[in-house]
Amino acid sequence: MRQSNLDSCKIVSLPKIPDRRGNLSFFETDNQIPFKIERTYWIYDVPGGEIRGGHAYKKQNEFIIALSGSLDVIIEVAHTIKKISLNRSYEGLFIPSGIWRHMENFSTNSLALVVSDTEYDAEDYIRDKNIFYNFCDENAK
Repeated sequence: MRQSNLDSCKIVSLPKIPDRRGNLSFFETDNQIPFKIERTYWIYDVPGGEIRGGHAYKKQNEFIIALSGSLDVIIEVAHTIKKISLNRSYEGLFIPSGIWRHMENFSTNSLALVVSDTEYDAEDYIRDKNIFYNFCDENAK
């Protein structure tokens, strides 16, 4: 796993095509997102106060959009934490591998879309924060 930093996480503005009948936005591989999409999933019906995520990836990069409602993405590297609020369906958050992340503060009826550059692989996850901190500490030396 490479060591990323929080500055490598970026809000990406997506094209927005306004129309009186309703707006349209989109994203494309290698245009708005810097990877080929291999997997798509969505998170919804999150009960109040629940947290989703709570892990880092060794290889996977991902892009998160709040298609409806809002949520906060908490990212962390080397004991440095940053909160990013997503609440516009024409903006997404790119998160490279090597970043600890979790999502919280989901609004009622929120819908988060996540696309990634890998298929699901349980071995790609770091689910123990102490192991993640050790990795960050080792790479900071």
